[in-house]
Amino acid sequence: MSKKEKCEHVIAHYTKLIESNPGDYRAYNNRGNAYQQRGDYDLSLADYDEALELNPSFDLCYINRGNTYQKTGNYERAIADYDRAIALNPKNSMAYNNRGFVYMLMQKNNEAEMDIKKSIDLNPNNIYALNSMAEFYAVLGNAPEACKWLKKAIDKGYNNWVYIKTSGTYNNIRTAACFKQIISKSAKG
Repeated sequence: MSKKEKCEHVIAHYTKLIESNPGDYRAYNNRGNAYQQRGDYDLSLADYDEALELNPSFDLCYINRGNTYQKTGNYERAIADYDRAIALNPKNSMAYNNRGFVYMLMQKNNEAEMDIKKSIDLNPNNIYALNSMAEFYAVLGNAPEACKWLKKAIDKGYNNWVYIKTSGTYNNIRTAACFKQIISKSAKG
């Protein structure tokens, strides 16, 4: 089954759940995730809005909606949603990680580093935060630190090689020996 077919299946499933129980905020959130994966950001945002109308304290949905805003370049709204998620659940490491990533994209390096470190403090096994720290140092052009953090992420299970090989966040260190070594290991594994 292709990714598109999986998304269609998930969307159909949650649409049926919503039809049978229009108050199911989790179904709206989950269908919003499928729309996001499919690249239908307007439909994704509409479902997240509905989920939050039904349950304004659903912190995970603020993170998901923030992710959609981040993907569409609406960084200020993404930050606002991550702020709300953190206010609702200050121990959610992904809210800090994702806000830090957006700060990095906004070139607000102090805020980015603080948030990503907070995410790692809350969950040292958060492979996405470990990768975000690698990306942070890569953006700064600090290849040794970036590679150190990327190795930590990979050792803990991060394996999104397509992302590592194509993300613009790694462009500043693509020619670094340590980065080339990490990439060459991915081809063998």
